[in-house]
Amino acid sequence: MTSARFLSITLVLFFLMVGCAAKRPVLYPNNQLKEAGEVTAQADIDACLRMADESGVGTDKGKEVAKRTAGAAVIGAASGAAWGAFFGNAGKHAAAGAAAAGAGTLAHGAMTSGDPDVIYRGFVERCLREKGYDVIGWK
Repeated sequence: MTSARFLSITLVLFFLMVGCAAKRPVLYPNNQLKEAGEVTAQADIDACLRMADESGVGTDKGKEVAKRTAGAAVIGAASGAAWGAFFGNAGKHAAAGAAAAGAGTLAHGAMTSGDPDVIYRGFVERCLREKGYDVIGWK
């Protein structure tokens, strides 16, 4: 294996792992956080995340990524076929367009799959607010 190919594979795997990491709420250091301490605050975050999971408010990110990837592949195939109809070899260009659009969408989906659903995020933030915490973002 060439070093360029090894580097490419390593970078792809790294970005997929980083992109798939689940994001967690970040708390503002208000009185509740100071009194509870970091360990208790993290346990409270875990409890709110678990409650959101058990309530079923989050969407299945895997299904969303698969749906977007399939849609992008269809659009890519149509674009490639149109290009091929104009310049020749529509089948080859349709396959190339489908592969390129599908791969790009799949990679983007993998990198953003750690982002929580809007409703899920709102559920967790409300749970933490009710415990006295102030969520300032997710990372």
